[in-house]
Amino acid sequence: MENENRSSLASWYIIHTYTTYEHRVCNDILKMVENNGLQDWIFNVTILEDEEIVEKNGKRKTVLRRRFPSYCFIKMIYSDHVYFMVTHIHGVTGFVGAGGKPEALTPEEVKRMGLEKITAEDLGIQVGDQVRIISGAFESYYGEVNKIDAANGTLEVVLSMFGKPTPIKLEFNQVEKA
Repeated sequence: MENENRSSLASWYIIHTYTTYEHRVCNDILKMVENNGLQDWIFNVTILEDEEIVEKNGKRKTVLRRRFPSYCFIKMIYSDHVYFMVTHIHGVTGFVGAGGKPEALTPEEVKRMGLEKITAEDLGIQVGDQVRIISGAFESYYGEVNKIDAANGTLEVVLSMFGKPTPIKLEFNQVEKA
C-alpha cells in the first residue's frame, strides 16, 4: 500500500542510451532496483516498441520496432541518489532535459505515448460518445464510439470517410472525449 502511495509521487523521465543498448539498460536498471532496494524510488522501466509485419524473401515475419531508438522510459521519484545510480549504468549516456537535468514528461505526453494503461473509466467514454483521435494515422479526426473492449484497452470508432461510415480500432491512449 505504501508503495502505491509513493508511486503517485513518481514521474516519467527519458533516459538516453547507446544505440542498441535499450534492453540491456532496462534489464540492468531492474537488477539495480532489486539489488539496492529501490522499489520505493523506481517503479517502471520500459522501451516503447510496436509490432510490425515485414516481408523478406517471400516470407512474412512479425518484428518489434523501437518507436524511439536509443531511449528508455523510467517512472521514478527523482533524487540525486537515484539519478547517480541510473546514470552510472553501462550504456546510459544521461537523462533528457535542459543542461543534463532530467525533465519529467507531462501527463499529456505520458498519455500520448501510451506509457501507462488507461481504462475506459479514466477516459469517461461510453458507446455513442464523440471522440477526437489524438495520435496515429487518423489524428485530428472525430468519430463516434461503436464498441469498447476494456480487456484489451481498445475501442472501435466509426469515422465518416468519403461519405461512408468507416470503423477503425484504436487504443484508449489514442483518443480523448470530444
